[in-house]
Amino acid sequence: MTSVNSKALTLGVSMGRWLALAVAIALAPVVAESQSVPVSEQLSPTGAAPALRAEPAAEGEPSGLVTVESDLQQADNVTGVVTATGNVKISYPPKQVQAWARQAQYFTKEERIVLTGDVDVIQNGGNRLKADRITYLVLEDRMIADPAPGDQVFSNYRIQRMAPLEASP
Repeated sequence: MTSVNSKALTLGVSMGRWLALAVAIALAPVVAESQSVPVSEQLSPTGAAPALRAEPAAEGEPSGLVTVESDLQQADNVTGVVTATGNVKISYPPKQVQAWARQAQYFTKEERIVLTGDVDVIQNGGNRLKADRITYLVLEDRMIADPAPGDQVFSNYRIQRMAPLEASP
């Protein structure tokens, strides 16, 4: 298991989906410092690092720095679980996303991200999601928000008005 005790870890990444990949890619380089090798390939039981490939971000995908701050960050090469614990803050400026939780875990084998404990995800422009637990299923591009017992999930989304289509003659 690899552990990093730090207040802030800033990483360079390329990604498309705002929350899921922000968390996944932000936490994954604790194990390996590659930007382009899938995390599931980086976490090998032998600890051997694969050859690094340099690949540009796909057109239209934002790229930039993701910052993860937490009291402790750990990665388990056997289980493929990457964990940030204690006062977790994730920031991804290119998508104007910030997330806070008590713990963030990325399960590389299942491509699943779980944020737990007073989770608050904010995207500039007004979008916000608050829950006790938010699970993101990366392959399905689906998010599940669960409240604490006796509580509710809170969300608000800014709805942008679309320009009306012109009628054809």
